[in-house]
Amino acid sequence: MPTEITARHRQRPWRLVVQAAGSPRVFAAKWGRFLSGLFSYLNRRRARRQLERLAQLGHIEELPTLTQMLVGSIDMLRFWISPASADYYQRSGLSYGFHQLLRFLDEPLSLTDPLGLLSSRDAIIGHLMQVVHANPHYDLQLLSAFDDGLEQLEKQIEMMLDGTHPRAQSIGAIVEEPDYHERLLVYVRQFRADPTTPAPLRENIGASSYWQ
Repeated sequence: MPTEITARHRQRPWRLVVQAAGSPRVFAAKWGRFLSGLFSYLNRRRARRQLERLAQLGHIEELPTLTQMLVGSIDMLRFWISPASADYYQRSGLSYGFHQLLRFLDEPLSLTDPLGLLSSRDAIIGHLMQVVHANPHYDLQLLSAFDDGLEQLEKQIEMMLDGTHPRAQSIGAIVEEPDYHERLLVYVRQFRADPTTPAPLRENIGASSYWQ
């Protein structure tokens, strides 16, 4: 695993909680985005436009129904996201449950859409930056449905690296690998040039992972 030099490894839990939550005013704004995001999920017309765009790009073969998306979300959590993440945090010596709490405090909206098919551009970008992804390829495909999705992702990662991103402090309380954003930026630039570029895999995914 990576050298333990991030805030996630060295800070006391209560400090991480405060850092992830931010000031009362900042946290209140997060709840505003959370409620707005939930209402946006009811906008089926907007969701359909996003799905149609993904189909045009060749990322999906046909538009899923609402039932298929609900079942897919459950299966995604049960059979991929949760077991792979639990294994990663066990190997890291960190609490997976506490990680979820920090994610919620950083951006409550980030936990509401496992498939990402109904999420806004910035919700997907924020999720990508706060979680060390097993494989970020899927998320970049989702962002390609937005005209400026990949461009904004690259810009916001650059801001995260130079410390000017508005969520730099809260995201910094969550991410466990000190070079994650640097590696993600390299891949985003490669993906923009060639979407077939192999994605970087998290350490517990691949030949040495528990999937084998």
